[in-house]
Amino acid sequence: MTPGLPAPAARDASPLSCDVVAPGEVMLRLAARPPARLEQARLLDVSYGGTEANVLCALARLGRRTAWISALPRNVWGERLGRELSGHGVDVSQVVWRDRGRIGTYFVEYGVGPRPIRIVYDRQGSAFSTLGEDEVDWTSARQTRVVHLTGVTLALGGVSRRLAVRALEEGETGGALVSLDVNYRAALWTPAAARTGLDPLLSRVGLLFVGIEDARLVFGLDGAPETIAGALRARAPRAVVVLTLGDQGSLVLADRVYRPSRLYPLDVVADRVGAGDAFAAGFLHAWLDGGDGPDWQRAQDWGTALAALKCTMWGDVALVRPGEVEELMARPDPRIRR
Repeated sequence: MTPGLPAPAARDASPLSCDVVAPGEVMLRLAARPPARLEQARLLDVSYGGTEANVLCALARLGRRTAWISALPRNVWGERLGRELSGHGVDVSQVVWRDRGRIGTYFVEYGVGPRPIRIVYDRQGSAFSTLGEDEVDWTSARQTRVVHLTGVTLALGGVSRRLAVRALEEGETGGALVSLDVNYRAALWTPAAARTGLDPLLSRVGLLFVGIEDARLVFGLDGAPETIAGALRARAPRAVVVLTLGDQGSLVLADRVYRPSRLYPLDVVADRVGAGDAFAAGFLHAWLDGGDGPDWQRAQDWGTALAALKCTMWGDVALVRPGEVEELMARPDPRIRR
């Protein structure tokens, strides 16, 4: 058993109402189809995305009970987003509805190598950014196995930061695992501000997801992945550290160091946006199965497989069923299924 994590037997015996609860913002996603640039686009593909909601949707599709804490305006866009998440199986009963307000928006431009993907945000004054902690019914956060937080919500300002910290506190009250994805966004805060905002929470986290570039930029860490993971463990001594390495997979530091059993070369990448959220969802899904203790290898392998599948589809959410992940893990085979 890794220090700081809830005992799996106790989790399984508890009459909890949710597997994973997360507070966060969902925005409209307006994407130019590649290779067009935004300034060339005459039509934009409309969907939605938000890092916490991406995780919740993927988990709900895998059969997990998930609940979303957020705020939406009572208009056509807010109602559409509520239906979208509910359609994936996410419980949206905790959403606070505003009679006025707006949905944040982001615009995606897909580059063709060496041109990168670029994202432009327009989220100021969104309904979520005004959601106060006293407006939320925290029952689900006190009755869940995992509270999942990200650096994005912590970066959105004092109101949203306090909301995220309150979710952490309520989860702790019920004995939940606190999962944190650093998910650094340069458009929202500087590396120094991110480090200042994240450091006080790290000692309370049981599962820490960090991209290796974020670890270097935000925490000033350098060296081999094992060295960086060890330095992160020193900052978050209760946490299992999950260091994602892009195309090289990931490194998990728990009772020992774990590497993926298999990587999945991609013939064509349809959309990388949301792959990190898919990895977190796959990892959490397998962790939730740990009745006899967490199987970190299986959690890592599930995250790896789900992230690979996500890269083959358009949009932020991994539209995947459990059998598809298991099939890929057992025997990768892209031939036609009849």
